[in-house]
Amino acid sequence: MQPQQARILAGFYFFYFAFVGAFSPYWGLYLQSLQFSAWQIGILMSLTQIMRIFAPNVWGWVADRTGKRGRIIRLAALISLLSYAGIFIGNGFSVLLVALASMSFFWSASLPLVEAITLSLLGRQTSGYSRIRLWGSVGFVVASVSIGHLLERVGVQYLPATVLLLMAGIAVYAWWIPESPASAHATDSGRLGDILRQPAVIALFAACFFMALAHGPYYTFYSIHLAEYGYSKSSIGYLWSIGVIAEIIAFALMQRIIAALGLRTLFLLGLLLAGLRFLVIAWLADSIVLMLLAQVLHAATFGTHHAASIALIHRFFQGRHQAKGQALYISASFGLGGTLGGLATGALWGSLGAGWIFTLAALSAGAGLLVAQRWLKC
Repeated sequence: MQPQQARILAGFYFFYFAFVGAFSPYWGLYLQSLQFSAWQIGILMSLTQIMRIFAPNVWGWVADRTGKRGRIIRLAALISLLSYAGIFIGNGFSVLLVALASMSFFWSASLPLVEAITLSLLGRQTSGYSRIRLWGSVGFVVASVSIGHLLERVGVQYLPATVLLLMAGIAVYAWWIPESPASAHATDSGRLGDILRQPAVIALFAACFFMALAHGPYYTFYSIHLAEYGYSKSSIGYLWSIGVIAEIIAFALMQRIIAALGLRTLFLLGLLLAGLRFLVIAWLADSIVLMLLAQVLHAATFGTHHAASIALIHRFFQGRHQAKGQALYISASFGLGGTLGGLATGALWGSLGAGWIFTLAALSAGAGLLVAQRWLKC
């Protein structure tokens, strides 16, 4: 990969996840300021996850059929930006529903295609993926921290305009994404169904689903859990930041980590440590030291796990099936697993309580570990 290509891809990742860092922590507060009810906020907040269940597969199929990944990324980023701009038409629920649904559908198109392009340009040097992808984590931290301070000074009503600027950044870098059609591979003559029926592939997707399911309570109720133990908002914010910083360090060292452990061992280790992490969060949240250590484990439960997953998907889905493979990974994990994890947490939180909810999260990671240990042979 040429240095200029790496910089363009890093810039795209930065703004893509800066958008997540602005949207996920603060958009609910903005909706609350508009006097929406809890169920209306829940629907609007869930749109990005719901769209990630099926939209990436649509775009992955189109990209692999046409071979025009870069063109699709540019088109999707532009339409996503224009769709989001629709929220400035009015503050009604129906207006926001249509605008955010359309934005989410096109926004979710970009990431699996950029992942496929990045890995294609890296060729055999797939371990270099993490050094580019870490800029997404940097973008998340920069956005979540800086926008938090900004909103404290000027008010949450300025959030939509701030998010618009980040989406414009995505569109600008998408314009310069290099075109990288899928290179010919021996598996091109095979059918996608033949790949999906492989036990190792089924196990990979199942384990990724269980891992995302396990993270459902973390992404939806972790802050509330800590607040119930008396942690201040600033302390909670710093704990979130520590987790992402640990993730960035893991990405920076990923090439050495993969060389030392191998992809399969790294994948299994992430699932094992996820079980340990969520058990600590479940029952030992009163210890700030243990919460710090649990957040450091985010380096394994997301950082190394995600990098290993991306590399394994790239190994199983070659040639014209690359974009579809990355899309299926996002749909099975962040889409289906993340959505069900969040919904189940919301439904059971009041009756089971934080301790048992996070214990179930640990068990979900354990289920993924058992599946991967038994059938993920690579």
